[in-house]
Amino acid sequence: MSTQRDIADRLGLPVHPPKVEVFDLVAGTNTDPKQHVRAVDRYRLTGTGLYLARRMPGHPDLAALESWLLPEVGLRVTRWYHHPGKERELDFYLDVVDVDTGPERWSSRDLYLDVEVLDGRRADLLDVDEFVTAVGAGLLDEATAARAMRTACAAVEGLAARGYRFADWLAARGVELTWQGPPADLG
Repeated sequence: MSTQRDIADRLGLPVHPPKVEVFDLVAGTNTDPKQHVRAVDRYRLTGTGLYLARRMPGHPDLAALESWLLPEVGLRVTRWYHHPGKERELDFYLDVVDVDTGPERWSSRDLYLDVEVLDGRRADLLDVDEFVTAVGAGLLDEATAARAMRTACAAVEGLAARGYRFADWLAARGVELTWQGPPADLG
């Protein structure tokens, strides 16, 4: 199966097409954009979105992650758990995404823009260059690109207005997330 980079190279694009992930609630798996299928330790479906947690065996820096797919907000919110000595100063990573939902299967399409949040300190908008290149290459239509930019800007502005307190910003939008911590046996 072709990877996103293979497709971009074949089409002569300077950037990869939007990355798509699949979350199979029945099989308990997550298929990443490179078509690697990984076991998910926990799924929880709520009225707010889809929560998942999984270990990341073999990853040199990361031991596990917890994520929320939030279709109404247009975000995937992730907390990463690093191996000792590999920690980063980062509390939440926000991917701007389109989310398709279903009772057994969800999917997300990454819209290039990301926001790194240091809770109570700052939020940084990332990958604007990649976003602009993707729009210029026709990988996002005008309406999707505008929605992605509005979502990213609303996140950064909303966080700034609430002192970069992530939970406060989401609460103002009517969203409350619960985190369970990393799955056991991270080694």
